[in-house]
Parts: sequence; C-alpha cells; structure tokens
Amino acid sequence: MAVTSIPAVDLSKFANGNEEQRKEFIAELGKAWKDVGFVTVKNHGVPDEYINAFYTQVKRFFEFDTKTKLNYEDAENAGQRGYTSFGREHAKGFDAPDLKEFWQMGQEVTDGDEIRKEYPSNIVVDLLPDFEEIGRKLYTAFEKSGGLLLQAIALYLDLDENYFDANVHNGNSILRAIHYPPIQGEPKSSIRAEQHEDINLITLLAGASAEGLQVKDKDGNWVSVNAPEGHLVINVGDMLQRLTNNVLRSTTHRVVNPPREMWHTSRYSIPFFLHPRSNMDLTCLDICITEDNPLSYQPITSGEYLDERLREIGLKK
Repeated sequence: MAVTSIPAVDLSKFANGNEEQRKEFIAELGKAWKDVGFVTVKNHGVPDEYINAFYTQVKRFFEFDTKTKLNYEDAENAGQRGYTSFGREHAKGFDAPDLKEFWQMGQEVTDGDEIRKEYPSNIVVDLLPDFEEIGRKLYTAFEKSGGLLLQAIALYLDLDENYFDANVHNGNSILRAIHYPPIQGEPKSSIRAEQHEDINLITLLAGASAEGLQVKDKDGNWVSVNAPEGHLVINVGDMLQRLTNNVLRSTTHRVVNPPREMWHTSRYSIPFFLHPRSNMDLTCLDICITEDNPLSYQPITSGEYLDERLREIGLKK
C-alpha cells in the first residue's frame, strides 16, 4: 500500500469472530472513520469473480460509440439510472465538469415493499445480455458487506447493532461504473473528478484500473490511495457525518489526471454508494452532541438531502 495513513481492517473479525475480535474490529473501524474517514477492508465478502466480471462488462459498454451509449441515457432521471454522458456532472461548488462518463444501477425491490414506487426502473443494456445479471450480483454483495460495516459502526456509536438495518433495507443505493476517458488535450480547469465528499452513508469502492484517487488529510495535504490486493476502499459519506454531528468524517477526495505520458489511457472504477431509504431521519444523534461538539446541522431526511445535493452537482434541475 502506497500510504500508511489509511488504516486496513479485517471484516471477518466482525462477521465471524469471537466477542473479543468483534470488539477489536468495532474499535478499529470507529477510530479509522473518526480520524481519517477512509479505510481499506479485507475479507469483505464481495467475491473477486463478481468484481472482475462486472469490470469486463463495463469496459465493453464504454467502448460503444457515443451514439449507441446515448440510447441508454435518460436525462429526466437526474443520472440515477443508466448512462450519464461525459461532462454532465460537476463537484459541488465547481462549475467545470468532471472528465468522466458513468453508468448507474439502482435498487430492485422484490418483496412487495411500497418503496418500489419511489424508484425508477433500471435501464437494461440489451447489447450486453450478461450486464444486468452480473451487476445485480455485485450490487447485492456490496449491500451485504456494507450492512455489516454499518452494524459495527452502530455499536461503536453505542447504538443497537441493528440500528441501520431497517433504514437501509431496500434503500436507495447506487452501483456506479465510471469511465474516465483518455485526455485528448490540455485540460482547462477540470480534473477527472474534482474534490468532493460523497452524499450517502458509506461508499464501497472495488479497485480501480489506474492510480489517481487522493484524499485530503487533516493538514490539507493530498494523499494517494492504493488499496492492497483484495481490499475494498470504504469511506464515510455526508449522511453519516451529518447523523453523527461530525464525529465520523466525510473526507474530501478527488481523482487527479495521470502523468502526461499516460493521458492516452482510460481509468475505470466501480463505487457502490450505500444510501438509506428516503424517509430516514438524519437529525444528529443526541449522543454525538456535547459541549465540545455542539449541534452542527438542522433536521433533514435522507431523501431531502439527496435531492438538494443532486441539484448542487448539476444532475437535477
């Protein structure tokens, strides 16, 4: 691993360990998310075969010509399903668009839950018959892994272990496949992904095809992130930071352009944005409000917060 300031933890200690191992994992995860906001996780339960298979499908999709890809774009759904074309999204507070295009797959409700009415249907890539099935397997594996991490962090916060379970069941989570195309000319003011914080509870990132991810440390320095083989990179999102009144850190991060000699190459990444249901109350937890850490945020639901942020990053009008 290129940087030692981002801790590595072993999820099997929580999922399959004894009481002492579970307590150790809870403390390690809590400290990492409190101090750094990022962690790498091994034995996370997301099969490599799912990750590798979906990367193969994703690369095939982004190799299609622009006209073909645009057949899968629905500009009315704020980029929440299917294809979003190059340059449509920008970071909050920045006008220059990120140098990327992406695909998004959302929740499939199969248990009769009324929340199904809130979600648009996923867009099927008919030219790649295995795309949907492989993506769905990966989505489900990410959900399970993320659920275990939230159970651990609930215990760290002195909440019931299952505090998040009902909130994330059939939640508005997103599997995103990102393509950063080769850089064709001198960028004016854009980098592949400008500095930002994620909107959701937590983000689980399955590798990336090239370097470029950087996080900003407490001193304002940019630190490169390269996870060890077989690890996921997992970070706190703004919703969890807000819920915990800044006890857990949603750390600023970005994807920088490669060295000039690598401009001809693409970069791919597959993050999973774990979102709760839209009615989850993000009011700051009482246990996170103290004299030394006074209330920082007004009450809001996760749905209201997501809507606000989608407008700020240019995906919703």
